[in-house]
Amino acid sequence: MLKFFVLTNLILFSSPIIAATDSYRWLHVTIDTPWAIFLFLLPMVLLPAILMAILYWRFAGKKKTD
Repeated sequence: MLKFFVLTNLILFSSPIIAATDSYRWLHVTIDTPWAIFLFLLPMVLLPAILMAILYWRFAGKKKTD
């Protein structure tokens, strides 16, 4: 099984098809790309801050119980 795996990887990664698909010509970068990345990552940054604010507001008036 290991021989098959190694042989398959050698054949696959030595072919010129892999070199063609690894090219930058497949990445269609436009002026909208930075905005798309920004809008994709924005909720990941803001959601923890919003959650912290909600949890602080929820538990701010409660007394600690031992």
